[in-house]
Amino acid sequence: MQKGEGKRSYLVVFILLFFALIIYINREVIAAKSEAILWLVFLIAIFAFLWSASAFKSVLIKLKDYERAVIFRFGKFNRVGGPGWTLIIPYFESYALVDLRTKTLDVEKQDVITRDSIELKIDAVIYLRVKKDNESVAKSVLEVENFNEAAKTYIMSALRDIVGSMDSTDIIANIETVNTYLHEMLSNIARDWGVEVVAVQLKDVDLPEQILKAMHDQKAAVQEKLAKQQRAEAQKLEICAVKDAASDLNDKVLNYYYIKALEKMAEGQSTKIIFPFQFADLAHAISYKLGSTNNEAILPILKKAFESNISRSATKRKSNKLLAKQA
Repeated sequence: MQKGEGKRSYLVVFILLFFALIIYINREVIAAKSEAILWLVFLIAIFAFLWSASAFKSVLIKLKDYERAVIFRFGKFNRVGGPGWTLIIPYFESYALVDLRTKTLDVEKQDVITRDSIELKIDAVIYLRVKKDNESVAKSVLEVENFNEAAKTYIMSALRDIVGSMDSTDIIANIETVNTYLHEMLSNIARDWGVEVVAVQLKDVDLPEQILKAMHDQKAAVQEKLAKQQRAEAQKLEICAVKDAASDLNDKVLNYYYIKALEKMAEGQSTKIIFPFQFADLAHAISYKLGSTNNEAILPILKKAFESNISRSATKRKSNKLLAKQA
């Protein structure tokens, strides 16, 4: 609203009326000294013109494509002008300029208490604009004094209500849901202002340092639990595979693997071997497979073979040690 120009116009009108009244009261004197009075009136007219020259600049205003003028006549809403050239009647009309472009409003950071008594620092950003139809343009001036400040104040209040009804973890996990809820709430209010809310978004949600550390530890514990579960599943599959393979082994194969295991043990550093089961049982199994019934004859042969194997392994280890010392 061009308030300064309106006040100046009213002052000019008052001055002109005042001089007109003086001239009317002193009309007889003016008639006697008409020439001097005419010069006086001329000077007053020039003064009044120079005084109100700036008011005539607003007689014809040029509005850009994103601008509109809400025009008042004698203080009452008359029409919406623009875009392009718009005529304003001086002294009788005034106008308020409206910008239709999208505005970005930064809601300052504030401290908010959640339902689980955690203090958060939250700020937001609002994107809004005045609708282009004339009714909405008029509402943006007539229905609200400053829709920018009104929108910021409303979002600050709504944030406290929403965050106060949620836990801190829920807020972090559902920021998009909070944004949508804020957008819907503000849109319902801004509709009466002729304003369209493009978006409302939370910019930053700052948690206390202790809460952040606790959340990180909890996340690490969950990941460790998943890793253990995967390792257990892998071991289970391995055991099942071994079980399936062992179910097809017969006694002959098992005895073969048993003897190979004993030979492997004999190649080690130990000079004594403790057998997992009675050595006579192994002799009995071997003699049975060989078709012999004399276990006593097989047993010394096996002992001699293993003792010979152990003796060779020991001799080999001594030779290796001597070679190592000589080197």
